[in-house]
Amino acid sequence: MKTIAKFSVEYVRFIDPDGKPVADLPDFASDHDEMLKMYKLMALTRVFDTKAINLQRTGKLGTYASCLGHEAAHVGTGAAMRPEDCLAPMYREYGIQFWRGVRMSDVLLYWGGDERGNDYTDAPHDFAWCVPIGTQYMHAAGAANAFRLRGEKRCALAVIGDGGTSEGAFYEAMNFAGVRKLPAVFLTVNNQWAISVPLHLQTACETLAQKGFAAGIPGIQVDGNDVVAVRHVVGQALARARNGDGPTLIEVMTYRLSDHTTADDASRYREQKEVDEAWQIEPMIRTRKYLAGIGAWDDKKEKAWQKECVRQVDEAVEEYLNTPKNTPESMFDYMYAELPEALEEQREIAARYFGKGGH
Repeated sequence: MKTIAKFSVEYVRFIDPDGKPVADLPDFASDHDEMLKMYKLMALTRVFDTKAINLQRTGKLGTYASCLGHEAAHVGTGAAMRPEDCLAPMYREYGIQFWRGVRMSDVLLYWGGDERGNDYTDAPHDFAWCVPIGTQYMHAAGAANAFRLRGEKRCALAVIGDGGTSEGAFYEAMNFAGVRKLPAVFLTVNNQWAISVPLHLQTACETLAQKGFAAGIPGIQVDGNDVVAVRHVVGQALARARNGDGPTLIEVMTYRLSDHTTADDASRYREQKEVDEAWQIEPMIRTRKYLAGIGAWDDKKEKAWQKECVRQVDEAVEEYLNTPKNTPESMFDYMYAELPEALEEQREIAARYFGKGGH
């Protein structure tokens, strides 16, 4: 008997929970302006997230998916991408989207029930939010195949949660991308919980990164609370894909500090001790400590930036609240190139209902 194949999963971390470097840092980490740009967007995203939850609790927003604890995973990813790349998001990747030009008012419009929030003015290459679990991997694989056929030096990047790795679309997309060596990066944000299902009940794999091996693509695990590590690993995977070497599966290790959405109550299935421990290693503290250690940040700057974040978020909220409501029949406008007869009838009914003062 002989061994015909062996696989290993590398784990990457540059900054530890105390904000101390534990490995030689990539070049961009020595650029104070670039590090500050990432941290500032992480902070802005957190302020926005808190405000969005408050809007939902006061009836001014629909069900909302918080990104609390994911700031480094998202901003590090966005910073690694090029504008011409394509993002196929899940439904909480606000940090990536803000970096790529999506406006905060767009996010609020979407979660307020207005599909115009998916019409990103400044991120024209990106897909809309995807609530069906796993299908965004298929979208990314399809886009990457188009880039390859056209000979374009562009990449598609998709984001999924740990629970999504149990979906058929997850495997199908990676298998297709692996066979065709597509310019794609598959990001799995492992926040330990698929709504109320813990990771150990979701999969028997020691890592999620190793699931890429079945598709013939490399898998790597990264500390998702370390924005430097995330940007570095995603950047390397994008460069690999752009150079024609095929896709990569990246498992980003972090923790969902919030409820799954505002329709969830995580206290019903999570121990508070687990959440308290996660707060001790969350990404904002780590990044702030690192910046303070290199002399790029202090309490005075933090206070000033938090004030600016509140101003920007409040401005976005005002824009959202003052946006004229869309008509009910508009929900049919972008479903098909040509509406089926049954839906044409429904659209007419919706228009008549609205015309009579319906809501």
